[in-house]
Amino acid sequence: MKSHIEPPEDHEIVRSPAEGIDEKRKAVHLELEKILVSHFFRSAARSKQFLKYVVEHQLEGHPELLKERTIGTEVFLRPAGYATGDDPVVRVQAGEVRRRLEQYYQTTPKDSLVRIELPVGSYSPAFHWPSDETEPATPVSSSPELEFHPKRSHAKLWKGVAFCLVLALVAGVAFFAVHRALRQKSVIEQFWAPVFASQQPVLICLAKPVLYRPNQGLYQRYAQTHPGTFQTEVERAEQPLPLSKDQVLSWSDMYVASDFGVALGDVYAAVSLSSFLGKIGKPSQVRIGTNYSFEDLRNSPDVVVGAFNNKWTMQLTSNLHFAFVEEHTDFMIREEAPGRRVWQIHTGAHGETTEDFAIVSRLLDSKTGQFTVTAAGIGGMGTQAAAEFISKPEYLEECLRSAPANWQKKNLEVILETTVTDSVPGPPHVVASYFW
Repeated sequence: MKSHIEPPEDHEIVRSPAEGIDEKRKAVHLELEKILVSHFFRSAARSKQFLKYVVEHQLEGHPELLKERTIGTEVFLRPAGYATGDDPVVRVQAGEVRRRLEQYYQTTPKDSLVRIELPVGSYSPAFHWPSDETEPATPVSSSPELEFHPKRSHAKLWKGVAFCLVLALVAGVAFFAVHRALRQKSVIEQFWAPVFASQQPVLICLAKPVLYRPNQGLYQRYAQTHPGTFQTEVERAEQPLPLSKDQVLSWSDMYVASDFGVALGDVYAAVSLSSFLGKIGKPSQVRIGTNYSFEDLRNSPDVVVGAFNNKWTMQLTSNLHFAFVEEHTDFMIREEAPGRRVWQIHTGAHGETTEDFAIVSRLLDSKTGQFTVTAAGIGGMGTQAAAEFISKPEYLEECLRSAPANWQKKNLEVILETTVTDSVPGPPHVVASYFW
């Protein structure tokens, strides 16, 4: 007599996954932690937060929390009911997470117990178990009872085919809907879309060069021979000290003025960029000189303003296709590629700038791990023109009209030229560009 009951021949026993559900959850958590500490995610705070949120809620069995608007509200602190069509923060970040996951699994040894994926068109992660290729991706969140299931039949096979066809149709419709929505967004919205992947404000970073001023004693000595002059700080700050060319000065006649020294073109650029970011609903903070560090740049998207006076611009763009170069006190932009084209400031008969050049770069994942834009001219007029270029739709649209397909997911550099009249830069014109 048999000691156990066998099911009918046309049935097979499918054991409840309840026994292994905890092990699978542990495996997913372990894989998640490995991914988050990898160099693909380590410095990408927003990508880490997004992936951790969707994986944990998938494991907990809360698919209702994996909707675009909910993720935007919970993860990126958008107001409840915000317009997802106007604010693509979740879609942009989902794409970034997919890209980083793909890079992770392309370079990581194939010894993972589970593979975490974020299917295109969905915010619900899928978990694939290499040890059982026949097992479908599962959220490992349910625990059905032990039950009998019929063996696979032709009917089930056709049902599976039909399901796949329906799924493919839905995916196709979703793809075209997303593609259409992308086309409807303006070029300037697409250019700046990555800043919404972070809840941190955009840092607008200006340099503060060292500036020396005459000390009080020098002004007093001058006033002894020119009574009534330079009696107030307003006079001393606004008027140059008219010393003769043969006047002998000592180093003690000067001091480092820590409250002075921001370049005029940089200030114009920072003001226009801050105003523009406010109009598109992204908060910004202006940081000057030592008021920001590399750690700050790692934690927030940023716009770095100025070139030769800003060490961060020089470091972040040093290995790019177009670079700022100083040779024997000559300042220039040079193409670091065969041909090595060079752009330099043009001056007039009295030494005034008549033509300036600038670089605008858009780096999706810069050396800081954050989305970074640089707006920097050889001189101040070029910097001012660069800021105008990235904050006015008509200039960007002219540049990107002939850009390669899918430029939104590429890095780019643009060389700009501006004609200067009476110290005022004219409209910026694109003279060269590079995408990668």
